[in-house]
Amino acid sequence: MVQVPPVPFAAPPPRPPSRGWAIALTILVGLWTVALVVVVNAVLWLVGDTLTISGLSMPRAFWLLAAVLVTLFAGVPALLLGLLSRVPFARTAGRQWAFAALFGGVLSAVRLVPETYHELYLAIVAVVAAIGAAIHTSVTGRRERADGWLFWLSLAAGLVLLLPWLWVGALGGLLETVLALLAALAVSWLAARPVTALASIGMGFRSNWGGAVVGGLAIGVGLASIAGGVGEPAVQLLALLCVPPAAFAIAALHRRGRPSVVALLTPTLFGPLGFVDPEETSLILGLRDGLFWGLVGAAAALVLALLVAALVLVVFRRVRWHAWLAGVAAAVVAVGAAVVYTALGQPGFAGERLFVVMKEQADLSGLSGVSDQTARVRQTYERLVATAERSQASLRKALRDKRVGYTPFYLVNGIEVDAGPVARQWLESRSDVAKVLLNPHLRPLPATAEPMRGTVDAPPSTPWNLTLIQADAVWKSYGDGKGIVVGSSDSGVDGNHPALRGNFRGGDDSWLDPFGHARTPTDNNGHGTHTLATAVGKGVGVAPGAQWIACENLPRNLGSMANYLSCLQFMLAPYPAGADPWHAGRPDRAPQVLTNSWGCPEVEGCDLTSLRPAIDAFAAAGIFFVAAAGNTGPNCETITDPPSNFAATFTVGAVDRASEVAEFSSRGPTPAGLTKPNIMAPGVNVLSALPGGRYGYLSGTSMATPHVAGVVALMWSANPSLIGKVEETRAILERTARPLTPLTSPCATPADVVGSGLVDALAAVAATPRPTP
Repeated sequence: MVQVPPVPFAAPPPRPPSRGWAIALTILVGLWTVALVVVVNAVLWLVGDTLTISGLSMPRAFWLLAAVLVTLFAGVPALLLGLLSRVPFARTAGRQWAFAALFGGVLSAVRLVPETYHELYLAIVAVVAAIGAAIHTSVTGRRERADGWLFWLSLAAGLVLLLPWLWVGALGGLLETVLALLAALAVSWLAARPVTALASIGMGFRSNWGGAVVGGLAIGVGLASIAGGVGEPAVQLLALLCVPPAAFAIAALHRRGRPSVVALLTPTLFGPLGFVDPEETSLILGLRDGLFWGLVGAAAALVLALLVAALVLVVFRRVRWHAWLAGVAAAVVAVGAAVVYTALGQPGFAGERLFVVMKEQADLSGLSGVSDQTARVRQTYERLVATAERSQASLRKALRDKRVGYTPFYLVNGIEVDAGPVARQWLESRSDVAKVLLNPHLRPLPATAEPMRGTVDAPPSTPWNLTLIQADAVWKSYGDGKGIVVGSSDSGVDGNHPALRGNFRGGDDSWLDPFGHARTPTDNNGHGTHTLATAVGKGVGVAPGAQWIACENLPRNLGSMANYLSCLQFMLAPYPAGADPWHAGRPDRAPQVLTNSWGCPEVEGCDLTSLRPAIDAFAAAGIFFVAAAGNTGPNCETITDPPSNFAATFTVGAVDRASEVAEFSSRGPTPAGLTKPNIMAPGVNVLSALPGGRYGYLSGTSMATPHVAGVVALMWSANPSLIGKVEETRAILERTARPLTPLTSPCATPADVVGSGLVDALAAVAATPRPTP
């Protein structure tokens, strides 16, 4: 028998990895990553901004927690895809997305630094990104090497994506701008390697369009993770909108060779980082302010990114490029960018400033004993100016020697300094300086928002809020406020409104616009027109016979110490526009009553005591200072923002038509333990004047405050001998107020909710001592 040798066993060839499952899993991981980054960042910003509008604050640690969660829930699935998949494109995508998620999370953690310290935030981002990029380069041993001509085309593409920001945005300070550029450069360097690796995914397609789309999507996922970690709250949302679309331009250029990711991404990312102030993105500024224009810029950059990618695929592939030709193209775009910036944009630097509070403040003791009211105001003004001029002399000289710009103030003895964090340590080290505060400076916008417009005609009868406090009864028996001048510091006034046109005091010292320099009373918001008309407006005001003067301190609903003091100094000693408030002030023309429907929170640079010398000065001068409690109720201990928290301020809360406390009305006690508010007034659905000649309903303690200012005008008009007697007037108002009982009183005492009760104009005027014949 013939022995047949056994046939050796041959193992079947290995099955190729399933590309179908790899494609599906890659798509799912990519979609999950982008959705997670976008949703977490958007929700967290919205929660934080909502709390800010409500007068609360979200702990910064939430951003750290979000960074950890996004890194884990986006990075782990991507890493598993990269480690377990045997398909090359899925393995590449997973690993690079995991790297992007890791560093996006690390960069997100830098948001522990508050927006008010933007320079510090940008510096840390730049350092962290540079360290990350250096580590990645040293570990992988790979560096970005761009083809010469593609470097210049990449730079040209990046400058094109910068164009919208040159139009809608504005730079901060010089240091802030340099740090923003360095941060954008470092983050782009960090992103270069994973972006280049992801671009290879699209190179397997013969079709330029197919390869650019697939490569762009892969790059876009990685850029979304990194962009979501760059920028303070709201700015990172703009980066998420405009940076990932640049992926398609990168992928399209990658079809021609080796583009420069750094050259393209640096201008793209510098747009939102350099041209948007994170402090000006809150919705508290309105719907057409910094955030609106930031969204316009980001959306325009998104469209341009897609157009650049299409242009590269359709036109550039037919052109034989040389380095010099690509350089010329970049130069042409750069010149065009400069033209856009200078002709259509807001050129120059608009950085934050500092407010230096001097250690010595004026001694105003004994002024309450001056019987002549005009002399009392004049002496207050003279003491304030003399103290400030003497004590500021050394610091002013030092600032001039260093060629640092400044604006001095006397009402609070302090100086606004045109400098940032570099100068702060030097200023704080001086023996004549008490403290140095941040002083926000708004960046200019391409266009201002339209003011609120009224939709209601003039009321045919006395509005409910005036009858509730019995102002109409006062007119019949005691007069309507004639002989008293009420001063308003607010968003401005529509001086042509029928309710206000007839009782403007007139002269060259009755209106001041320190920022827009309008020569006649103007209101670009509407808030100031509404509040002032509630105090003195014809048909809607408590004291329609009183006259008014006004100053614009809130051009865009975000102020500062310097903003508020500019107007308060005008109220103590009015002066012609353009004149020197230190020497041209006219204290004999000061209004007797001030209505102030504003507050200065920490984000505007104020601390709990910074404005107190100013309010104390008005009390010393015998000028009645009324201010809104704020709209951060119903929580207790929410009357915190100056000037509502000071003892010398007569603080007003809000009630509705049924005399019930408005839920939004802030409650006491103050941080110093003072019982506030002092009194309540109508503040829900109050009808008053709005720009354009018509009327509208608004709610807030802002609306309640001018009611009390009007009542004081009625009291002082009925008995001029009471003018200047602030403490006596306060006592009458509180004694004659109608008692209110809050439905619930979780605060220390009911008085911390309702004060002394609802202001009663008739009772207050009737209790005013009659002038002796």
